[in-house]
Formats: sequence, C-alpha cells, structure tokens
Amino acid sequence: MTEEREALESLLEIMRENDLDALVVRSGERTFELVRRSEAAPTAPAPVAGESGALAPANPSVAAAKYKKVAAPIIGVFYRSSAPGTEPFVEVGDRVEIGQVLCILEAMKLMNEITSDYAGVVRRILPENGALVSLGEEMFWIES
Repeated sequence: MTEEREALESLLEIMRENDLDALVVRSGERTFELVRRSEAAPTAPAPVAGESGALAPANPSVAAAKYKKVAAPIIGVFYRSSAPGTEPFVEVGDRVEIGQVLCILEAMKLMNEITSDYAGVVRRILPENGALVSLGEEMFWIES
C-alpha cells in the first residue's frame, strides 16, 4: 500500500510541476486517472466582470444553472482549432448554431469534431487547449 501511495504522490508532483489538469497513467493492468478539481468556492464569491461588463458570480455552480452545457462524449485531448496556429472554432462571446463545430477531441489518434446541440452564445470554455478531458466533463457553457 505504501508503494502505491508513493507512486500516486509522485504523479501528483508531476502534475503540479507541469501545471497539468489531468494525467492518465497505465502500469500493467492498472490505470490511474488523476484530475485536478477546483478548490471549494468561498462562502461569498467575489464577482467577476463578464464580457459585456455585467457581473457574474465567480462560483461556477451558481452561474451554471442558466447555461446549457456541452460535455465530452469521449475521453480525449481537447483542441480549440483544427491545427496549431489556426483560429479557434469558437471564442467566448461567439454565437453558435446547432451542429456547429466547437472543438476537436483526439482519442486514439482519431480527431473527433464535437458539435453544439444548442444555439446560443458561448459564455465559458472550460478546458485549456491541449488538456485531457474525461467522459462527461463540461467543456462549454452556452446561453440560449
């Protein structure tokens, strides 16, 4: 048990040193998936200026209730554009339509275009470009 704990602590240190949000390691028959979660929100969240100057609560759970969420349908690496150096598919504040490409998830060397199920304005893009996202992880918030 101590050996496993030391291994996990080493993996966590690698995540901290490289500022990673997630790490998947396979060792023999075992797979470890480590995902950094945001710290608990303070009791009285500080306001954050939105794109239009309006204030939105910093606590995502409060703001999240009014948005449609696009979650990862597979585990993969999140890419905002079709190739390095090209424009992202969408930016915060962009209006999107149903079926519009939002991002690409790379899984097993396959590039999977992820499209919007909603029409509206992109209010948040949660993963960083190049981050590993888990199945069901929220990627976009869209205000209809």
